[in-house]
Amino acid sequence: MVCKVMVVDDALMMRMVIGNFVNSLPGFEVVARAENGKVALEQLAKWPDINLILLDIEMPEMDGLEFLRYAKMKTKSKICILSSVAGSGSPYAAKARALGADAIVTKPSGAVSMDLAEKRGSELAQVLKKLVAA
Repeated sequence: MVCKVMVVDDALMMRMVIGNFVNSLPGFEVVARAENGKVALEQLAKWPDINLILLDIEMPEMDGLEFLRYAKMKTKSKICILSSVAGSGSPYAAKARALGADAIVTKPSGAVSMDLAEKRGSELAQVLKKLVAA
């Protein structure tokens, strides 16, 4: 079975970086992308069988935390926060957990982390595999 993934990030470059990384993992395929939470909710209607959502927090129009409030009522997808502001112990991380995030991985170099695969790739791959196995 292929794990269908949605990538939600306001930075086009990060959607590409994350998408390329996820697509390089055996058994994972990015099937949807969104630039904010509002578009992501629309994508959920088009892709009801998405298994996993990688979600940024800081985005215009509807941020990741607001998306979490609605998404947990609309989908059974696992949701992994992938954000530069959700480091361990941060108020963003605590709020994301309280709203139902299944995992949190911090971007290594700020909002646009071109070095994601090099610096957090093994951690992210491990988290994604654990989420879909659960």
